[in-house]
Amino acid sequence: MSKMGKKFKAAFEKVDPARKYDLKEALRIAKETAFTKFDSSVDIAVRLGVDPRKADQNIRASVVLPKGTGKRFRVLVFAKGEKEKEAREAGAEFVGADDLVAKIQGGWMEFDRVVATPDLMGVVGRLGKILGPRGLMPNPKTGTVTFNVKEAIQEIQAGKVDVRVDKAGIVHASVGKASFAVDDLEENVNAVLALLLRLKPSSSKGTYVKGVFISTTMGPGIRVEYAAA
Repeated sequence: MSKMGKKFKAAFEKVDPARKYDLKEALRIAKETAFTKFDSSVDIAVRLGVDPRKADQNIRASVVLPKGTGKRFRVLVFAKGEKEKEAREAGAEFVGADDLVAKIQGGWMEFDRVVATPDLMGVVGRLGKILGPRGLMPNPKTGTVTFNVKEAIQEIQAGKVDVRVDKAGIVHASVGKASFAVDDLEENVNAVLALLLRLKPSSSKGTYVKGVFISTTMGPGIRVEYAAA
């Protein structure tokens, strides 16, 4: 086992792993324990009482965080004709069709988000095995398969994040940066939690929200007391 660094150890000593913290206090501690030289991301992990193997419980959607993410994304858009022009004017870094497919198949991945018009999903489908595992495949549920590419790009840059349950029933999402004010982070967290509550499947029985954790990049996980859990 590798030796724990001083900053890493100091951060973990500030968190009681057996305790559930009020959300505002958890966020305050997360900011205090962020020790990276860069502006750490603040992340939320929510364990849900769902079975992702069931189609109606395989939760996937998106939400625009009211206070943004603190990030600027490199957006790639699959479009042609007037929609290609619209995407470029809206600020997309990369726009194209078969040419971009070839680049990506060749190993190029210098982008953060992908949007596609519906008529090009047949082309984009060839990239399923590359984009899918990375969570980059355009999907109507997240608003990234659309003819309104301008709006899609604007929402991404305004702080739109995808919410998707993994095989273990856990949702992970970035809710801002350690430099954000606690109140701003709290507003973003509540936006994600509100979305998850709206998405609760009718077939999900028992406790729906089983656990909420807050953490920063490389920082300790902080358990959150969540009333609706």
